[in-house]
Amino acid sequence: MSEALSFSQRMQAGLARMTGLFSGGAGQTVNNQSLPVNLGGYEFARQPSAASARLQGVDQALVWVVVVLLMWGMVMVYSASIAMPDNPRFSRYSQTHFLTRHVISMVVGCIMALLAFQVPMETWEKAARPLFVISLVLLALVLIPFIGKGVNGARRWISFGVMNFQPSELAKLATIIYAADYMVRKMEVKERFFRAVLPMGAAVALAGVFLLAEPDMGAFMVIAIIAMGILFLGGVNARMFFLIFAVLVSAFVIMIAASPWRRERIFAYLDPFSAEHALGKGYQLSHSLIAIGRGEVWGVGLGGSVEKLHWLPEAHTDFLLAVIGEEFGLVGVSLVIFLFLWLSRRIMVIGRQAIALDKVFSGLVAQGVGIWIGFQAFINMGVNLGALPTKGLTLPLMSYGGSAIMMNLIAIAVVLRIDTENKQMMRGGRS
Repeated sequence: MSEALSFSQRMQAGLARMTGLFSGGAGQTVNNQSLPVNLGGYEFARQPSAASARLQGVDQALVWVVVVLLMWGMVMVYSASIAMPDNPRFSRYSQTHFLTRHVISMVVGCIMALLAFQVPMETWEKAARPLFVISLVLLALVLIPFIGKGVNGARRWISFGVMNFQPSELAKLATIIYAADYMVRKMEVKERFFRAVLPMGAAVALAGVFLLAEPDMGAFMVIAIIAMGILFLGGVNARMFFLIFAVLVSAFVIMIAASPWRRERIFAYLDPFSAEHALGKGYQLSHSLIAIGRGEVWGVGLGGSVEKLHWLPEAHTDFLLAVIGEEFGLVGVSLVIFLFLWLSRRIMVIGRQAIALDKVFSGLVAQGVGIWIGFQAFINMGVNLGALPTKGLTLPLMSYGGSAIMMNLIAIAVVLRIDTENKQMMRGGRS
């Protein structure tokens, strides 16, 4: 029959019919059949070179949003840290000290991301358990004197001379990959709570013990939410999910109740401007709210922030959004929120497309990265806006912090690799 579809087109049309519910309207069409993946402008009649196909196969919209967040973050880190050498504590630093280190972290992160993009997802799946074990070992090494480096009472870094590495950032990515691999291996017992959930819970609890000893409750919270989210997306039923959620909430409530300084943070969050808390645990939050209030709708202009002039501690890390709010106003904060919403949604869609193509491990990894970036951005924004108690979590891709920037970029590269393999499969090739 002269009008018969080619084998590749028949396969793509068949996949489209089976996974039409997963396309979300974002796919392209072959003979009016919706495909569950955005092919990024591919033409089926054209056979591009390998280099051209790889470039076209990358989700360029996702890349550009990441670039915008990185560049904006770089400008804001410089703006927030330019006056820090006036502080006697940082008098030996130049005005570009933090900017220079931030740019170096971005460059190293981009190089590592390019290398990570070359690694097939099959290799990531094989390395899931060793990678998680390595992250646990590094978390344990942080607690050893003369190996772990302490700052402001917290021991969270390992010094490598030219830079400090924070193992908790690696642990977030390792947890995503391990949890995705775990759910693929445990698919047949996912309805049995003790066999399906307890081993994963024990692994996360062990990581939590090391993180709470640093202490870094914020990182433990992110890792716990990542693991719980992947368990739910991997097929654990609602009864188990709510049981896990109840256990986690109870654990965090007990940890807060048993720690006087954590309780004080909660009380300070409820009334940061009171005489009791304004110069204590509520100091950061009160000045963050002042900064955002000064920005009003349009902001005071780039570089015009007053709160960054030694009033707002950690303005270039945890409270970077407050400086954005002061200098760019409601418009700037709204744009940051929109960019992170779009980024998280796009990553989740890529994961959904992979699952539609029966690449469950890849799909869970992508959705785990979406949960990580979306949840951590949500917590950071909530803290800066006074909607959540103060936690030591940075704004992904924007705040100063070498380890965080590098691991965020590697995670994005893994998602881009998943998207590229999705597109190759939809074209009838090997992933």
